[in-house]
Amino acid sequence: MRVEPVTVAAVAAEVADAALALPGVPRVAVDGAVPADTRYVADAVAAAVTARGRPVARVDAEDFLRPRSLRLEHGPADPDAGYERWYDWHALLREVLEPLSPGGRGDWLPTLWDAAADRATRAARVPARPGTVAVVSGPFLLRWESAHAVDYAVHLLTSPAAIARRVPAADLDRVRGAWARYTAETDPASRADVVLRFDRPTAPARVHPPL
Repeated sequence: MRVEPVTVAAVAAEVADAALALPGVPRVAVDGAVPADTRYVADAVAAAVTARGRPVARVDAEDFLRPRSLRLEHGPADPDAGYERWYDWHALLREVLEPLSPGGRGDWLPTLWDAAADRATRAARVPARPGTVAVVSGPFLLRWESAHAVDYAVHLLTSPAAIARRVPAADLDRVRGAWARYTAETDPASRADVVLRFDRPTAPARVHPPL
C-alpha cells in the first residue's frame, strides 16, 4: 500500500473527469464518517463538474434523516441506531439514486427531512437536465442497500481519534460505533474508486491501491 499527499481540488478534478466519462446520469458518492468532511469533498467535486459545464444534482444524506422519534428511540448514543435507524436509505434510493439510474424516471428529490423542525421539507422533485451528474455525500453510502446504485465512489478513511476531534461529544459514541460496524460489515474501502486518508482535511492523502 502506498500513500501520497494530495489536494482535495486535485481529487475533485479527477472524480469529475471520471464521472463525465460515464454514460447516463453518473451517481458519485462521497462516503465518510464525519458528515462535514463528506460535504467538503462532495462540494469540491460538484464545483469541478460545474466548471466543466455540466449540471449537478447535489444531495446530502443529512437531508434524508428519519424522524426524531425513530432515530432516538434507543437514545442518542446508540451506535446500532446510528447505523440502522438514523438515515432513511430506502428514501434516498427511491427518491434520488434509482430515479437517476438507467431507465429511471430522470428526476430527483433534493431534500426529504428537516431535522431541526423534525418534519418533511416538502421539496419539489427536480428534473435532471441533460448531462447531469449526481453527487451524494454522507456516511454509509456503500452499505449493501445502496452500493449497487453508486457508479463512482470516494471513501474517506478517518481514525477514531480524528472522528473524536470533529464530531460533537454528544454524538461521538453513536457515530464512532456505527462507523466501526459499517466498516467491519461492508469493507467499503475495498469497493471505492478513490480512497483518501482524511484525518486532517487540510492535508489528505491518497491511498494506492484502494484497500
